[in-house]
Amino acid sequence: MSATAATLDPETSRWLRALCADGAERESGYARLHARLLRTVYGELHRRGAHSRIAGPELEDLAHEAAADALVSIRRRLPEFRGESRFTTWAYKFAIFEVSAKLGRHYRRAQPVSLDAEEWDRLPGNFNLDPARQNEWRELVAALREAVDTSLSEHQRRVFAAIVLNAVPLDALVQELGTNRNAIYKTLYDVRRKLRARLAADGHLTGDE
Repeated sequence: MSATAATLDPETSRWLRALCADGAERESGYARLHARLLRTVYGELHRRGAHSRIAGPELEDLAHEAAADALVSIRRRLPEFRGESRFTTWAYKFAIFEVSAKLGRHYRRAQPVSLDAEEWDRLPGNFNLDPARQNEWRELVAALREAVDTSLSEHQRRVFAAIVLNAVPLDALVQELGTNRNAIYKTLYDVRRKLRARLAADGHLTGDE
């Protein structure tokens, strides 16, 4: 292991002593780490819960699978830990990655991203607008919906619906589409450019909006 004791904080040193020990002490350390990873996974799933739409036994299974897979990765890559951050900070990144990967696979099995009226109806409320502006926004949303249907490619509509309407986590969408973050950002940039041009041409936006 490349990290030296002189450069490590006390908590990190305790973790490394336990995980690099022999026999029962090492397994006890990994058991404690698994419990910490599981809490991190549940916290991340709770943070994304409104959008992942996973609950009950399915959520329990996903959480335990993510924590177990994160632990396997940490065991394999522990010699790579260099002490540039706290050990728990380094370890929790594996848990969060596994959550994103599991959600991505769940998203692939789920129904295709929808462009249903119900999804569009939620859009103005997502911005917590005051009631006086609700009607104004509903008119704009109706124009936006038409622009999405007529101005975007199928791929662009899918990305728009996933990110804007359904608030699918970016990492989950990357997994679903087999692409990368930069490609999604580029698609969103093109979507925004096309929609702004269409809305401006139809008189719904000015140059300053």
